[in-house]
Amino acid sequence: MFWKIIKDHKIYLQSAIISSILYFRSKRGEVMNINKSIELKILKAILWIYIILCLVIAGLNYGYANQATASVKVFITWAWHFYENWVKTFFILIGSFLTLRITSTLNIKTMRKRNLIGFIVSALIIHIIMPIFLNNSEVYFFTMPLPWTTTPLQLLHLDSSFYLSRIPIWGLAGVASALTVYVCISVIIIIGTLLVGRRWQCSTLCLFNGFASEVFEPAFPLVGKSKKIKPNTLKIFSCLRWVFLIMALFFVFYWILVLVGIPITEGIQVISKLENYKYLSTELLMAMFFWVAFIGRGYCYYCPLGTVLGWIGKAAGQKIITNNTKCIKCNKCNLACTMAIDIKDNAQNGKAVTDLRCVGCGHCVDACPTKNLSYSTKFLSRIFKKVKKLY
Repeated sequence: MFWKIIKDHKIYLQSAIISSILYFRSKRGEVMNINKSIELKILKAILWIYIILCLVIAGLNYGYANQATASVKVFITWAWHFYENWVKTFFILIGSFLTLRITSTLNIKTMRKRNLIGFIVSALIIHIIMPIFLNNSEVYFFTMPLPWTTTPLQLLHLDSSFYLSRIPIWGLAGVASALTVYVCISVIIIIGTLLVGRRWQCSTLCLFNGFASEVFEPAFPLVGKSKKIKPNTLKIFSCLRWVFLIMALFFVFYWILVLVGIPITEGIQVISKLENYKYLSTELLMAMFFWVAFIGRGYCYYCPLGTVLGWIGKAAGQKIITNNTKCIKCNKCNLACTMAIDIKDNAQNGKAVTDLRCVGCGHCVDACPTKNLSYSTKFLSRIFKKVKKLY
């Protein structure tokens, strides 16, 4: 009788402990969900502030500054550079922290964490360290290789509006240092892409759209719910990719011909303005429109530099390996993919994903519950084999 009472009390005590643990876990889960909801709202608010500041200050800088008094123009230019360098870097730091917090319980942050670390380091170097070291707040103009912008080519032409507006401020030494930065970064990006694929630029270094698509990923879209990209939309993006590549190559070849003394037309200032309008309307504004209403990677679908780096990535053997373990057809890889690539279909057949659209973000790799996926290139494969031999 005595031992039966003890046994009953023991069972009761165990049940009470288990119930308490489950209760506190559920409460903890509720608190965490509330915290993540607050953090997501903060992340969205930061992105809204970033967009609004960009529209206001960029509008003043590119539209009103030339008509303003000298002192007002100096202030607007300073505000634009402060926003582009310090504010942007601060938002990248805060946004990265919040995104990791929001996604922490999803267990999909290994590749994402590497992406965010890359963008943080890139922002600190390009937007903070280099401007201070070179005494040039516009050095970020020279961190995207051809054919994305022809700014470096324009800086080589003594009659271009860009050269004429910068030479009084920078001097010849400043012009030389800016061009040196451009050459060095272009080499780093090309060599890096040949080694580790498009991921190197598009998911680690790009401070135009790549950073936003990773840093603010949980916040997209700012208005409405996330939508699946339809096949017809993909066809439109595919057409835009070639249209924008042709436009970018036109501007590149135009300035090359001008520099060698064979101008296509007399109006180099007109061509310069056209390229500037293209950047502001179809790239900067459209990228932000996609953030608000669609997805973070919208611009990446037709980025001319991304297209070129996609070809280089193919030469580097960039691929998503899909036969490490076994595909269970859960579709989590497709849901995680920011570029609407059908990874599941390839994984079911053990076929590597080599789509030109792949930016190498690795979200599909992190999302796979069976660890069936992995990102690789010829170089990374050799490194992995050597490391495996050592262990």
